[in-house]
Amino acid sequence: MNNAKPASRLIWITGASYGLGREVALQLARRGDRVAVSARSADKLKGLAGEAPEGSILPYELDVTDGQATADTVARIEAEHGPIDIALLNAGTHEPVSADDFKAEKLRELVELNLMGTANCLEPLLATFRNRRRGQIAIVASVAGYRGLPTSAAYGATKAGLINMAESLKPECDRLGVKMQIVNPGFVRTPLTDRNPFPMPFLMEPEDAAAALIRGLDGDGFEITFPKRFTYLLKILRCLPYALYFPMIRRATKQ
Repeated sequence: MNNAKPASRLIWITGASYGLGREVALQLARRGDRVAVSARSADKLKGLAGEAPEGSILPYELDVTDGQATADTVARIEAEHGPIDIALLNAGTHEPVSADDFKAEKLRELVELNLMGTANCLEPLLATFRNRRRGQIAIVASVAGYRGLPTSAAYGATKAGLINMAESLKPECDRLGVKMQIVNPGFVRTPLTDRNPFPMPFLMEPEDAAAALIRGLDGDGFEITFPKRFTYLLKILRCLPYALYFPMIRRATKQ
């Protein structure tokens, strides 16, 4: 694998106002890339641009649940700054859902942002990249999409959907010259994970997680996952039969 620093590129990151997306944007900008950043908060994007080298962060306020606005934003970025080389589709949120208080509306909200918001980005990107026969897309899912976990009935379902979507698109993207990747992080310290009331094994700081994600973008693998010790353990759990899996999860989560 070639680990040399790539030439300056135009990279679009959604969900860039906080957490992992924000840190990835900063690290890419500081190493010389131009980074178009999107989120719903214009103020947070402006603050992010102020922390990076002048002109390296390009803010675009956007709610990815609006399909037309998303397509328009992709067109604006390319009209104003040239072709997008890489898209990191990171916009998403988490909302605990339990059997004690299951609400379909919570699931709908997460589907609209995590799953449909990503699809809204993919539509214009794939059309553009397909015509050029080049481009790179990395979809941020989660290890929560590997198997069902307590309180993750909505979040895990959307992340599993993203993993399946990326897997399904990859063979065709390969044929079209488009590099498709899936990002499955473990626990990363962000405002979302700060809400978790339970211990988070192998919790990563956003700076370390962003560095790992960027190494994956520069690499050739389909899946980018970190921290390895934790995510590989979950991969093993994914292979267990239900008769073993559910008792282990009950003990681990005290359910």
